[in-house]
Amino acid sequence: MKGFFHRQSPGRLIALGFALVIFIGSLLLIMPFSVQDGVDLHYIDALYTSTSAVCVTGLIAVDAGDTFTPIGQFILAMLIQIGGLGVTAVGAGVIIIMGRRVDIKGRNLIREAMNLDSGRGVIRFIKSVFQTTLIFELSGAALSFLVFSRDYPPLKALGISLFHSVAAFNNSGFDILGNFQNLTSYRDNVLLNLVTCGLIFFGGIGFLVIREMRLHAFHWKNFSMHAKVVISVSIALILTGTILIKMTEDVTWLGALFHSVSARTAGFSTYPLGAFSSKGLLVLTVLMFIGASPGSTGGGIKTSTFFVLLQGVKSAATNKSEKAFHYAIPREIFRKASVVTLLASTVVIVGTYLLLVMEPDIQLMDALFEITSAYGTVGLSTGITPDLGVDSKLLSILIMYIGRLGPLTVASLWYFSRGERVSYPEGNIAIG
Repeated sequence: MKGFFHRQSPGRLIALGFALVIFIGSLLLIMPFSVQDGVDLHYIDALYTSTSAVCVTGLIAVDAGDTFTPIGQFILAMLIQIGGLGVTAVGAGVIIIMGRRVDIKGRNLIREAMNLDSGRGVIRFIKSVFQTTLIFELSGAALSFLVFSRDYPPLKALGISLFHSVAAFNNSGFDILGNFQNLTSYRDNVLLNLVTCGLIFFGGIGFLVIREMRLHAFHWKNFSMHAKVVISVSIALILTGTILIKMTEDVTWLGALFHSVSARTAGFSTYPLGAFSSKGLLVLTVLMFIGASPGSTGGGIKTSTFFVLLQGVKSAATNKSEKAFHYAIPREIFRKASVVTLLASTVVIVGTYLLLVMEPDIQLMDALFEITSAYGTVGLSTGITPDLGVDSKLLSILIMYIGRLGPLTVASLWYFSRGERVSYPEGNIAIG
């Protein structure tokens, strides 16, 4: 067995790790101690919930507050935490706590999972990831408690606050308030809205960027190109999304800001999305597809991919080289960004088509929104998720899994490199 794992690529080991945690999570969630008395939970719904938690999505087939006991909700929070940090990072953290050394294979796994340039300093990085997570989640829980303690007994308010903070920082739109209400009853609560947006934002920009913010004390000129791209694109998308949502929907500015931030892979909502117009849903769909940033707890094609694509298009239109923030963008990066976007688009289009075939009564916009939400590991829905059939839920499970791993990683799982033995002259193909 040990030899089998040593022969596998880092991508395959990460994929197997996520699949194993999903399976174990589904078994734990269906146990009697996890399900409230009188609730009949089918295994497909337990599997769906476990996948949504580990893939930090937040799509729900059953309401977490009405279905699971406090133990079940704790298991759900742990699955979200493992999924957000990554199976590899959590495993490395356990090894470090036990005082054991992480071998070269383990360091390569961490580098692959966390999008690091090299294997140097990975142990220090993992420690900083856990410290950062602890600080943000405890701070978020303390601030959330100020809100929830007004409506719930202290102990229950504490549990809700901790769960909410974990879900928000890991960009997973789960809630345990019950009755599928999400945060609709707190749409006008400025503190909870801003705290949630802050947790989502920092969880979505990635641990590498957070580390740079801490080291350079927010001095912009000292940031790396990656950090500047992530922060700039994230803020631009939030502002653009806020304006467009406010223009298309009857929501407050606070509601527009919240949904613009949440659509970037978090999945919380303060307004029922089933009442949104097609224009508003289209805006949210684009934001969900772009998603968060590399090395973060979120999904999507990533902000950096979107930025590189824009620069590549600009370069082709102006016949100038790709550059930004006084750095040149390598052409290989544009090629990778194009491949990722093409694969992601294919997953979403094929998934939407299959969902329409399986559920002929669903409208196109609802199907596209649901599949994009699943791929982007967002968790927003127009309300169709609980009524999906078994085959549609299995499709959604697969889409969430692909979205969490990344389509390029999934595509490379089946590739066995033996090197190219034959080279060919370059041909010419007319484009455009």
